[in-house]
Amino acid sequence: MPHPSAPTTLVITCGDPAGIGPEVVVAAWSRTAAHDHARLRVVAPADMLAATLTSTPGLPRLALETVTADDPRPSRAGTLSVIEPAFRPEPVPRGCISAAGGAAAIAALETAFRAVRAGHAQAIVTGPLNKEAIHAAGHDVPGHTEWLARACGLPDAAASMMLWLPARAGGTGGLGVVHATLHEALREALGHLSTASIGAAGQRLAGVLPALVGRPPRLAVAALNPHGGEGGLFGDEEARIVAPAVRALAATGLDVVGPLPADTLFLQASQGRFDGVVALYHDQGHIPVKLLGMHRAVNITLGLPLVRTSVAHGTAFDIVGTGTADPSSMLAAIDVACRLAAASPPAASFMDAGPRGF
Repeated sequence: MPHPSAPTTLVITCGDPAGIGPEVVVAAWSRTAAHDHARLRVVAPADMLAATLTSTPGLPRLALETVTADDPRPSRAGTLSVIEPAFRPEPVPRGCISAAGGAAAIAALETAFRAVRAGHAQAIVTGPLNKEAIHAAGHDVPGHTEWLARACGLPDAAASMMLWLPARAGGTGGLGVVHATLHEALREALGHLSTASIGAAGQRLAGVLPALVGRPPRLAVAALNPHGGEGGLFGDEEARIVAPAVRALAATGLDVVGPLPADTLFLQASQGRFDGVVALYHDQGHIPVKLLGMHRAVNITLGLPLVRTSVAHGTAFDIVGTGTADPSSMLAAIDVACRLAAASPPAASFMDAGPRGF
């Protein structure tokens, strides 16, 4: 994948510092090849990172340097380049849910977002946060995806969650799964499902996949009901909502089929028949991707005027400090952020905009 002449700058947050986010960020920093063609920055309190380095077995011995968002120096594998968050919350207890952990996660995200809005960075990579913790901190937002949509001055529905599963080492391609609904109760998700939301998710998926698979993608749309509704015996959503969206996507020239029963669709996708799948609700897409390769998967936010990727796993409070956290998803998230930032420079209208959502 080509990289721009000016290095892409990635700002990386640790998510909730009570979880394994700091550990996977530090481990990935020392291993990623992205330093060769991009400038990396970690948004976190330097003393928190220093404590992680000294208290977690197996982490590399890295130096720390505090930098500003506009610092032009390259990043290096042996030295963490750290941007201190604009807001410094109270100390965060490790390994448990707390308002302090939620406040720290949002403070780092806000600082990273401001760096992108100011033009000092081209992409955000996030560690895992805990949604209960951010609510305890007073933030009425389901997660990173919706927070970023609102910060961009957009409704939640403007963004889509996508999981990208890269091919295994030595392979090519991968599988992208976009969700037509966001983080919400299943009852609410089904109420929000519409032909328009499915079509929008499919268009967003089709827009990003060429940068990842290197060609026009082959897409499929999942059915909602068991066996695709069995001709209306198990529900009429396939004929009433899903099929019209598939026809509308096909009418734009996309290679797309559906609705297909989800239980066999994901088997076919895992065998390479499709490059991308439109899932209709959270677990329909997340469960198969995580079974196929949770630690390789990357969460990508689509539909916003910025690049944001994330790990596909949670905070894993139960293994904090044990040295067993796997940085593979963070490594993949950094790689994908570099590729997408190179392929899609941020919109000028976003770069020129003033503060929104704060």
